[in-house]
Amino acid sequence: MRIRNDRERYGLVAVLLHWLVALTVFGLFGLGLWMTSLTYYDAWYRQGPALHKSIGVVLFVVMLARLAWRLYSPPPAPLASHTPLERRTAYLVHGLLYLLLFAIMASGYLISTADGRAVEVFGLFSIPATITALPRQEDIAGAVHLTLAITLMALVLLHIAGALKHHFIDRDRTLKRMLGR
Repeated sequence: MRIRNDRERYGLVAVLLHWLVALTVFGLFGLGLWMTSLTYYDAWYRQGPALHKSIGVVLFVVMLARLAWRLYSPPPAPLASHTPLERRTAYLVHGLLYLLLFAIMASGYLISTADGRAVEVFGLFSIPATITALPRQEDIAGAVHLTLAITLMALVLLHIAGALKHHFIDRDRTLKRMLGR
């Protein structure tokens, strides 16, 4: 498998970044939902959010790398069998996935820093709180964070449905290309 994308298929870096982000997003969504059920006396009451924040920061860096890689190694051209509507929809969905991910991370930062404390990242370094004076910052950012995360998961399901439609109904190479074949 090639490292870079070519006109026909995704390269190793794009494939690895895609699946790393996908698995991380599913994990963060599950962890986030689970965390909301914890009480003050649960052992993971502090560790769950700390892990969620740290992984979120790492995901932010990975997403920046993914955007940079996409500029350096553009994705393959759409398949000739894709209709103009499919092409526009794919472009829109991919753009929304990126936008939602970054908006979710920004709202997570606003939740985490509302009290003026920095975000600790695996105990290795911290990201300072820069925006702390917004009225009801933690509550509003929390509601936005959850709403965007649920919207993201709905869009991810649409993305998966599209890939499966291409694979099983259209019988084209869309899914195989993201598997590196």
